Amino acid sequence: MKLGRERSWFRFNHRVLLTARRDDVPLLEKLRYLAIFAANTDEFFSARVYRLFRASRERPRVPREYRALLGEVQAYVREARELFGELRPRLEAAGLRLLEPRQLSATEARYFGAYLAEEVAPKTDLLDAAQVHDLSSGALYFAAGHRRLRYLLRQPEQRRFLPVPGRPGAFVRLGALVRARSDLFLPEPMPMYELRLTRIAQLEAARMDWEELPLALETRLDGAPSRLELEAGFPWRTALARSLELLDDEVFEQPPPLDLRALFELADLEVPGLRFPPLRPRRRRGFASDPFACLRGRDVTLYHPRDDFGQVVGFARAAARDPGVRRLRATLYRVGRENPILDALIEAADRGKEVEVLLEGRARFDELVNLYWRLHFEGHGVRVLDYPPGAKVHAKLFLVEAEHGVYAHLGTGNYNPHNGRLYTDLSYFTARPELTADVAGYFDALAAGRTPEPKTLASGPAARELLLAKIAAVARDRGEVIVKVNHLTDARLLRALAAAADRGARVRLVVRSTLTALHPRFESISLVGRFLEHARLAAFRTAEGWEVWASSADWMERNFDRRLEVFFPIADALARERLLRLLRAQLADDVNAFVLEADGAQRPRWAGKRDSQRRLL
Repeated sequence: MKLGRERSWFRFNHRVLLTARRDDVPLLEKLRYLAIFAANTDEFFSARVYRLFRASRERPRVPREYRALLGEVQAYVREARELFGELRPRLEAAGLRLLEPRQLSATEARYFGAYLAEEVAPKTDLLDAAQVHDLSSGALYFAAGHRRLRYLLRQPEQRRFLPVPGRPGAFVRLGALVRARSDLFLPEPMPMYELRLTRIAQLEAARMDWEELPLALETRLDGAPSRLELEAGFPWRTALARSLELLDDEVFEQPPPLDLRALFELADLEVPGLRFPPLRPRRRRGFASDPFACLRGRDVTLYHPRDDFGQVVGFARAAARDPGVRRLRATLYRVGRENPILDALIEAADRGKEVEVLLEGRARFDELVNLYWRLHFEGHGVRVLDYPPGAKVHAKLFLVEAEHGVYAHLGTGNYNPHNGRLYTDLSYFTARPELTADVAGYFDALAAGRTPEPKTLASGPAARELLLAKIAAVARDRGEVIVKVNHLTDARLLRALAAAADRGARVRLVVRSTLTALHPRFESISLVGRFLEHARLAAFRTAEGWEVWASSADWMERNFDRRLEVFFPIADALARERLLRLLRAQLADDVNAFVLEADGAQRPRWAGKRDSQRRLL
């Protein structure tokens, strides 16, 4: 069976929603999964749906695939709202009350009236209804009027659930307060209804350089409307949808609050017993104290977040402060506004070391943060390489060149410590000359404006050919391949896996999000648990034994044809064996797993005790 990539991805989002129903998930973590579902849905309608959305506007008839997808999404959104309604009594029983304004005392009501007047009203924009085409993507609005729509009131970007002073555990929603005190916002009393618009944010940035990027960000604000969320009973639905040129199924009516991402505010509350217990990650003692001495003796493999991501930060800091280190080089992608790894690179430059970075400025929705870091780097003498036109750089490489050796970190995830606490990712540290020489050559090529052509590592179309050859080598009885990725959509690789399965090989897939071909002989699961599965691994059982590869890339066409990624072999025998045990544990997981059936169904496998996310490497 084949699935469109958009439909397959949104079924992953449904798995996130279903996880909120697990009995073993604490109450506030259930709210977090609901908030993640909402955030994912926003991303879907601003970016991932673009192909089908565009086709629906360019063709005489709306594609059947798009209509079916919208119907499925409508059903999942209704399910999310129903679940939130089911959780509200449980929140109250746990001491967390979500109050309506009418439940406030007179004194509390006066306090919040003053709060609205001082903190909210000055930051609120009142627009004429004729400005409906100027609605900002993702912002919350009120529509107000009697028989016809008169005003649009934009709510400011503030906390949505406000704590009630003197009542621990009690909150009132900002939107409900605004409605209750409309006299502070509207020139006359009139009914108010919440609405929220999502726009396509399709930034054509593949060939942009650093100078063109700021202007491109300004133009992204004008994307076409792709989804309209309305409070149930919204009286101007038909006229507003027609004005915004939206299909009926692109309009979602639901009770307030419209934006369930606000549940992150409640999910972050420190309430004993209502959240997952604190994570106590492992630190490798010898590596943490002196990473370079350790690597001169052996490779080090970490699996985050069970292995502390702080050790990656420590590696960068050690390089910055070691007087024997001459040069540091790194590829950077989605690094966040605060990042001690980038601080370490700046510290190294301040200490007189040569520092060179490929900061991928075109990472979608992170462009402004990347512009911020570029200014910081250049202000401290860090050389920011020009990124190659036509290809994003998504490789995760960090190279340290010192008098006492050359050391490399190769990873499956970004150099982002915040994500390092939430995502499962692999870090592979090595001083092996064949690997460090390839990493150095990769940076040399980027600095010279050339496409890297590594020998031991693999990148670009050559990486696809490598994987095709590895799959072909196991396409026999007793052959086996295990693939762990977030997205598996490359048509040639899927055909090769299907052919291997038909020839008797065992094909086992751990695919978090998008799998566009389901074969009767594939053993396919998706893991959705406390941590976001993000590592990319592949293991091949050949006649000579097991090979294990890791990569920065999912198995998608763009990652081989339009991105610069890195696939790297796990050269250390002990690390290979440990990763194989991890992969087998994930395939046997019966706490976080969904079995992806050949007919497109996804069956939860939750009843057991084998939780692979609790396993140390």
